[in-house]
Amino acid sequence: MPGGGKSTVGRQLARQLSLPFHDSDHEIEAQIGMSIRSFFELHGEPAFRDLETQQIDRLTQGGDCVLATGGGAPLREQNRQLLRERSHVIYLRSTPEELFRRLRHDTSRPLLQVKDPLKRLRDLFRERDPVYLRTAHFVIETGRPSVPALLQMILMQLELAGVVDASCVPSPIDPQHGPEPGPA
Repeated sequence: MPGGGKSTVGRQLARQLSLPFHDSDHEIEAQIGMSIRSFFELHGEPAFRDLETQQIDRLTQGGDCVLATGGGAPLREQNRQLLRERSHVIYLRSTPEELFRRLRHDTSRPLLQVKDPLKRLRDLFRERDPVYLRTAHFVIETGRPSVPALLQMILMQLELAGVVDASCVPSPIDPQHGPEPGPA
């Protein structure tokens, strides 16, 4: 979903795993020489989705990397297939209300430039959540944890699944603050 933390968490995950990071939206903007919002206004969503599929195809053919896709990418069957077959898909799942809290002042997201962005987020969630759940290999409920806490959750899931080596997963003990609080 828009504002789910894909780019922010993806960058940190790539750094932790010593892998390159790619954001398909940024790659598209570099290719077209304009913002996605401007491209949407000039050419419409279907033309953008074609470019998105091309970028996902290209980026999933390379070596190992962390890729953040746009929130609409999994809506296309071809994108779902490329992502499921060529990668380990992590869905950072947030409620529409949490996303609205994060995005209420963001004017850069074309799909949210509407009279009632919370309603739009609820509609998008209703439409997209089942697709995301079918596409994902891992689902991380984001709630309100910090980026380091989300990163820790992702790394632990990847370690448990045998995707990453345990040496890539930092200890939950912070030398300055002691162990992270766990469930009570």
